[in-house]
Amino acid sequence: MTETLQEEAREAPETPPEMPLHMRRKGFDPVPEMAALRDDEGVRQVETAFGMPAFLVTRHADVKAVLADSARFSNESRRAFDAPGAPKLSAEERDRMRAGNLLGVDPPEHTRLRRMLTPEFTVRRMRRLEPRIVEIVDDHLDQMGKAGPPSDLVADFALPIPSLVICELLGVPYADRESFQRRTGKLLDISLPMDERLELGRESREYMAGLVARAQAAPGDDMLGMLVRDHGDDLSTDELIGIAGLLLIAGHETTSNMLGLGALALLRHPEQLALVRDDPAAVAPAVEELLRFLGIVHSGIPRTTTRDVEVGGVAIPAGSLVILALAAANRDPRLLADGDRLDITRDAAGHVAFGHGVHHCLGAPLARMEMRIAFPALLRRFPRLALAVPFDEVEFRAFHFIYGLRSLPVTW
Repeated sequence: MTETLQEEAREAPETPPEMPLHMRRKGFDPVPEMAALRDDEGVRQVETAFGMPAFLVTRHADVKAVLADSARFSNESRRAFDAPGAPKLSAEERDRMRAGNLLGVDPPEHTRLRRMLTPEFTVRRMRRLEPRIVEIVDDHLDQMGKAGPPSDLVADFALPIPSLVICELLGVPYADRESFQRRTGKLLDISLPMDERLELGRESREYMAGLVARAQAAPGDDMLGMLVRDHGDDLSTDELIGIAGLLLIAGHETTSNMLGLGALALLRHPEQLALVRDDPAAVAPAVEELLRFLGIVHSGIPRTTTRDVEVGGVAIPAGSLVILALAAANRDPRLLADGDRLDITRDAAGHVAFGHGVHHCLGAPLARMEMRIAFPALLRRFPRLALAVPFDEVEFRAFHFIYGLRSLPVTW
C-alpha cells in the first residue's frame, strides 16, 4: 500500500485533486451515480484523482474476475504517469519503496513474500491472540467508563484497540502511536499535496528502518523478530522495512475505521444492534454484513493490464490502468438482493471487502476476530450507547484511501 501511494505521489500534480466517482459517498452509501453505472454500463473510462485515464469496473463478477487474474491485471506493472510538477523519484528509491510491499508485486515475488507471513495469520494462530485482544478491549472500555460520557468512540475505542494489537504483534512501541498514526492518516489522505505525502512516506520508512535494525540486532518474540530469525537470509533489509510498514498501516487503519463506521451503522439500526449485543450467534454474520455494507476500502490497488483484455464487454488496451469499485460491487443486485440495506441476518458470503485472489487480505482473520470481540463488548458494556450529536453532524472522512469517520461523539 505505502509504495503504491508514494508512486502515485511521484506521478501526481500538487493541485488538490477532484474526488473520483468511486470514492464519492453519501453517508454509508456510494452516490447514486455509482449504482447507475454498475447497473447500466458496468465499465467506464474515467479519470483518477490525479487526472490519469483509467477504466472503472463496478460489477461484482467483473471485479472478482480482475482480482483473480494477476497475470493480465498486474499490481506491479505500472505505466509512468509523469504529471507536470510531480515530485521525482530515482529508480533506486522507487525500488527501495517497492521492496517488501506485497500489494505492489505479482507472483512469483508476491508468492515468495506471502509464504513467509501466512503462518502468522492463520485462524489457529489468531485464536492464540484472543485472550489478549479481549483484555485490550476491556481495558479501553474501562477507561471510557471511568472518564464518563461523552466520549469520542473513534479516539477512545476504534483507533487505539487495533493499533495496540498490531503494535504488540509486530513489536512496535505503542508509545510511538501518535506519530505513526499522524503520518499514516496524512499519507492516506489523497487530497494533500503529493510532495507532502512523499516526504511522510520517507519519514515512515526511516522509522521502520530503526525498528528493523533493532530487531536484527536482538530479535524478540514478535513478528518482526520472527522474520529476522527465520527468514533473515531470505529477506533484504529493505524488504523487512516494507513488510513491517505495510502491516503496521493495514493493521490499524482498516480495522479502526470498520469499528467506528460499524458502531455508527448499528446505532442507526437499533434492532440489529440489539442482536449483536444479545445473541452471540449473530455476531459473526453481522461482521460479514458490515464489511460488505460499509465497503471502507474504495478500490484497493489499481491494476495495469499486461495485454489487450475485455471486461464486462468493454475492450481495454494493454497498459491501461484499471480501478475496482469495491463498495459498488458489494451491493451488486447480481450478488444479493436489496444490497443497499443493512441486514445482519443475511448471508453476506462472497463480498470483496477483503479483496479476492492472491492479494486477498492477509490480516482478514485478525480483523474479523477484533470486530467479533469489540462490537458486542462495547454494546454490552454500554447498553444505552447513543449518538451525542445529531446524525447529520457526524463527520465522515471522505477523501481518504480508506473510508471512515473523523470522530464519533457518543453518550450512554
